Amino acid sequence: MNMTAKGVAPLLAALLLTACAAPEFKQPAIDTPAAFKESQTAPIRTGGVVTAADGTRWKQAQPAEQQARGEWWLAFNDPALNGLIGEATKANANLAVAAARVKQARAIAGISEAARIPQVGVGVGAQRARASAQSLGLPAGTAVAPQTSYSASLTASYEVDLFGRVSSDIAASRNDAAATEANYRSVLLALQADVAQAYFRLRALDAELATLEQTVRLREENVKVNQRRFDLGDIGEFDLSRAKTELATSRVEAIGLQRQRVTTEHALAVLLGQPAASFTAGVSPLQDASLLPSIPAGLPSSLLERRPDIVAAQRAMEAANARIGVARSAMFPSLTINANGGGAAGTFADVFKWSSRSWVLGALMSMPLIDGGRNSNNVARSEAALEESVASYRNSVLNAFAEVEDNLAGLRILSGQTQEIDDALVSARRSADLAQKLYAAGRSSYLDLLDAQRNLAQVERNAVQLRGNRAVTTVALIRALGGGWDSVSAR
Repeated sequence: MNMTAKGVAPLLAALLLTACAAPEFKQPAIDTPAAFKESQTAPIRTGGVVTAADGTRWKQAQPAEQQARGEWWLAFNDPALNGLIGEATKANANLAVAAARVKQARAIAGISEAARIPQVGVGVGAQRARASAQSLGLPAGTAVAPQTSYSASLTASYEVDLFGRVSSDIAASRNDAAATEANYRSVLLALQADVAQAYFRLRALDAELATLEQTVRLREENVKVNQRRFDLGDIGEFDLSRAKTELATSRVEAIGLQRQRVTTEHALAVLLGQPAASFTAGVSPLQDASLLPSIPAGLPSSLLERRPDIVAAQRAMEAANARIGVARSAMFPSLTINANGGGAAGTFADVFKWSSRSWVLGALMSMPLIDGGRNSNNVARSEAALEESVASYRNSVLNAFAEVEDNLAGLRILSGQTQEIDDALVSARRSADLAQKLYAAGRSSYLDLLDAQRNLAQVERNAVQLRGNRAVTTVALIRALGGGWDSVSAR
């Protein structure tokens, strides 16, 4: 029996420790495609290793919070954009909120880690009291003199981490802090992308306004020419009225675009952390989209470690898994060791004498017996929280893949539209030139000239809008990729 007890005791202890410890974290299986569907070039497979067209090689995705994302906006080679992103990083209010949350999360993690160290305190006090005569067993009315006592003590307590409560709580807090830091990087990336997109929208609006202003000048010239011809009796009032109508319509469109520009400028001011009234963006039309950087998409597996929102979801899962251990440990005994030493005397000078010493050393082990199912339900709640975080992680991954595919498709389609609009611009300009010559020679009506000019103006505006959309979509792709596109070596 003695030998059996000796063999069973370690086994029971191991079973208890296993029962209450946090379960081993298992990474959820994610159906990661070998390549993005909308990528222009298919990946190359060599001996089971997948290599993207940009040289990125497949590797098992791991969270990489500290991986440098790079100053991706420098690829646009635009000093004004560089300055705006620098200002926003320093002064944006939302980024300051996220930074404060990181500090809080780190402090909470520090609070949890403090449980690993014995808690030591010191106390010094004085007390003056007068007991009643009857409490001392003296006749009623006996005079009892008040007494003064002084004390000094040193206390210490320590919770022995028998069933992993402390270690699980520390692991949960650390993962919470890591998730908060990843959320900070997500806010930072979103801010940088929002600034870049607002900047390119402003420049596209400036280019569109320049096109409309050119159209307004053309319409003003048409009104002058038609007014002279009407005064000379060469044309009727109909052509003059149409010319004036087209001029007013063009001016209305220009005023509407100015409103859009002002609104976009105000939104950019908020991103920069400045009052809208004190910020003015200079006019800088976006003239050429061919200078936009070409963004390599890489492989989907690398996306899982580059996107800060996915990293945050990953750390949230690990924190939820650790909290299962915290909940389980509440169902088992907890052991606390306490120590108290010091002295007490009638005078403060005597408190520290050896004869005044006193000490207490003890240990307390406690565990719940009847809790009405509170602890078991807390375990069930923690397990359900892990299920929720796993589902949230899967959803974050699916959304990330979709965002990359959306922007890859957007750039591909916009590139095709740009090629077609360039051809349309050539033909529209030729048509407008021919219509002007035919009208001047009296061989066509003014309506034909207006149609040709109106068509050219519309094609020019479409070309400018496509230019702006390509710049905005390029930034959106960088954001969807996690803020950079450095190659990742194989493991």
